[in-house]
Amino acid sequence: MARSETGVRPSEARQRLLNTATRIFYGEGIHSVGVDRIIAEAKVTRATFYRHFPGKEDLVLAYLKTADQAIRDQVETAFAAGLPAPEALRAVAEGIARDIQSTGFRGCAFLNAVAEYPDPDHPVHQAVLTHRQWFLDTINNLLAGIQETEAEPAARHFVMLRDGAMAAGCLFDRALISETFLRGVEGLIRTHAARQPS
Repeated sequence: MARSETGVRPSEARQRLLNTATRIFYGEGIHSVGVDRIIAEAKVTRATFYRHFPGKEDLVLAYLKTADQAIRDQVETAFAAGLPAPEALRAVAEGIARDIQSTGFRGCAFLNAVAEYPDPDHPVHQAVLTHRQWFLDTINNLLAGIQETEAEPAARHFVMLRDGAMAAGCLFDRALISETFLRGVEGLIRTHAARQPS
């Protein structure tokens, strides 16, 4: 079982609540699911739920934090391999393509969440923006490692390719969407690498 940021192992009940919420929120949406259902499916008491999460919003934020950490871990694996920037970027893209083809894929957890929380001041919306800014910055750094010229517009292009693939992967042939996404990323890497410094 994973340890929390403080190094203390989270309680089994908290982990069960979070796992249950993750499965249901990702599969069915956030607003459509009540706390009572999560409590019932996690097989905990209402008091146990509120001991770990003061309210549903806290559980939603924990769900997004878990999703964020999973993506950060995936990216960190690419970095830890010591790959050159183009290969690290390809590794990140391949991880995205694998996710799209995974069983139960329902798109991007963050885009799904922000669709349900459109108020830019809401903590859930803010958590989505924080995650997306980190991801954009990470891709920007990788592209700058290939060629600094226009790395930021190229990073935005990568993120848009990813967002499109995540949305299309819910609707169409996942293998074809993944292949198209990877081909787009490859073209982006080659075009970016060929840019001349200004």
